[in-house]
Amino acid sequence: MKFKITSAILASTLFVGCASVPMETPEADKLAKQFNPPANDNAGLYIYRAAGVGTALKKDIRVNGKCIGESAPLIYFYEEVTGDATHVVSTESEFSPNTLEVTTKAGENYFIQQYIKMGVFVGGADLQLVAPEKGKAAIMELNLAKKGTCSS
Repeated sequence: MKFKITSAILASTLFVGCASVPMETPEADKLAKQFNPPANDNAGLYIYRAAGVGTALKKDIRVNGKCIGESAPLIYFYEEVTGDATHVVSTESEFSPNTLEVTTKAGENYFIQQYIKMGVFVGGADLQLVAPEKGKAAIMELNLAKKGTCSS
């Protein structure tokens, strides 16, 4: 019985496409990948989603309640926020948003990975702060998405 269920799940993944979102220009992507210090007394948030499970799912990302955009595999967003403050990054999940509080220092960049996890009815999403070296390496393999469009 387990074999039949597993086989059905694996077979169904072959027919599922990848989610896509509007992308920024290659020039904007190249500039963001320079990892320059944020302007003035701000901090930078790189919020990214690498490849993995749930490629057909789009999930909203918000910073302090403001829509940053819908994520898809292999994309990232860059958002400047006030430095020396705590910010709430949230993503939609299966039943309620998952949040991550990030306390920033002015002039610093922070890297937040969004990942899809198994759910009861549909995959959920969660967030984790990652080390700058890991975040920069991941960003170099991804593309910058346009901000501002959320589903809810």
